[in-house]
Amino acid sequence: MLKPLRLVPANTDFDFVGLRKIAFAFSALLILGSILSYAISGLNFGIDFRGGILLEVRSKAEPADLPAMRGTLGALGLGEISIQEFGDPRDVLIRVQRQAGDEQEQLAAIETVKATLGDGYEYRRAEFVGPTVGAELIEAGIMAVLFALGSILVYIWFRFEWQFGLGAIIALSHDVISTIGLFALIGHEFNLATVAAILTIAGYSINDTVVVFDRVRENLRKYKKKPTGWVFNLSINETLSRTVMTSVTTLLALVTIYFFGGAVLADFALAMIWGVCIGTYSSIFVAVPLLLYVNLHRGAAPSGVQVPEYERDATGDNDAGNDDTGGDDNGGDADTAEKAPR
Repeated sequence: MLKPLRLVPANTDFDFVGLRKIAFAFSALLILGSILSYAISGLNFGIDFRGGILLEVRSKAEPADLPAMRGTLGALGLGEISIQEFGDPRDVLIRVQRQAGDEQEQLAAIETVKATLGDGYEYRRAEFVGPTVGAELIEAGIMAVLFALGSILVYIWFRFEWQFGLGAIIALSHDVISTIGLFALIGHEFNLATVAAILTIAGYSINDTVVVFDRVRENLRKYKKKPTGWVFNLSINETLSRTVMTSVTTLLALVTIYFFGGAVLADFALAMIWGVCIGTYSSIFVAVPLLLYVNLHRGAAPSGVQVPEYERDATGDNDAGNDDTGGDDNGGDADTAEKAPR
């Protein structure tokens, strides 16, 4: 019988919370670097945001040769050109950077593209996206990200407590800002696909965080006499295998898309690869350790869960673990917490 694949050994006992000061310092430098990169270099907005020319064409004879089209149109000197297939293999969407000047210059660029491609294509649509539309898309993208973060905050607040929501939203903001900083640093195109990647990153990261938070809440009620740092480490270690396995399998798909998905999907895949890595990191080293600095209410032990023997008092009272006066709810420096029994 085949043994199950384990990327993480069973019964790990890493002191993640004890590394929180190093992690917080690293995260602070990461956020500061992202803000500076954005302030100095800004984002390389794509045609979606800057405005430009949009053409929809269909190859009359055979599937369109996208690499050849990119080479031919790229040599025209019209600036940034984006070419992607959509729907039928013969259908191609061409985006051309907005040309300097008025409408006449845009029409001239459209005619240049048509003349270069020749009669082998059917020109089904030609539009000019002005800078006003681009500005509206930027505003819509910002509102979408803010609305997503706000909705997640409300969801976590109602599902857990406001302290968990605060930790989750700080971790999510950390992931979003660092992703934007990455694109500002390397100068890759920032377009609507990148905004979609950021929203996907937020959803992925909060899913990972909720899994850990669920175990934290359960263990806080179960081990009421243990320091919170000890409970947090136990919870992270118990969910570590699931977290790593999910991240690795997701990265396998994203790396494949990045290398074999073509130029259109490369930036989306890059943002997602970074987001999965930084989201996994923030769920473990940011979201959970932040709970040490808020006043968490442990609540009653879950129904049907027996308090472990080492949690009972000397008289053998099974309800000792549920005594709200037992233990320090907010103590729990992980550096001095005893090791979790297995």
